[in-house]
Order: sequence, then structure tokens, then C-alpha cells
Amino acid sequence: MSEILQEYLPILIFIAVAVGLSGVMVVGSYLVAKQNPDTEKVTAYECGFEAFDDARARFEIRFYLVSILFIIFDLEAAFLFPWAIVLNKIGTFGLISMLIFLGVLTVGFIYEWRKGALDWE
Repeated sequence: MSEILQEYLPILIFIAVAVGLSGVMVVGSYLVAKQNPDTEKVTAYECGFEAFDDARARFEIRFYLVSILFIIFDLEAAFLFPWAIVLNKIGTFGLISMLIFLGVLTVGFIYEWRKGALDWE
């Protein structure tokens, strides 16, 4: 049993270092940085409208297109790395299924491109 626990020791050390380092960064930012929020800093900037407004307000299509674009690239990155690592073990079936997956993502990317989501205004 202790052999199994010794194998997980590096992971536990990594998690402890990550939590400790992130805590030091958060506390350090409060100690070092000037905490003086003005009205411009606390305005809505991510979505372009006030957070507590009418729930039935219409969104522009650009918000949906950007979210689809994010999902396309996020899924591609999340699935390509593990697939590339085990490609020699999964064989032809894995290659064909990944090509189908990339084909679906390519269709989504072309849709985004045609709708103008990649054009910066």
C-alpha cells in the first residue's frame, strides 16, 4: 500500500506547490497593488451590457459566433493532445474517428468565417 502512496507523492507535492504559489500571488496582489476602483473599472466590459438588466434582452449574433468559435478551438485543443499521445495504440479506428471530429470542427470554423466572426471591427 505504501508503494502506491509513494507514486502519488509527486502529484500531492505539485498540488501543494500550486495552491501555495497561487495563494501567495493573490495575497501579494492585494498587498502590492493599489486598490482604488473607480466607476470605469467596475463597468460591464465582457458582454457589452449591464449585468443586472432585463433577462429578455436580445443578444447580438456576434456573441453567439464568438462562443461557437471558442468552443471549436477549445475542443480541438482538448482532444487533439491526448489523441496524439495514444495514436499508435488506437490504430485506424482512432484515426478515422478523429478525422470525422476534425471535419465537424472544420465545418463549424468555415461557418464562423462566412458569418464574419473573424473580422475585427
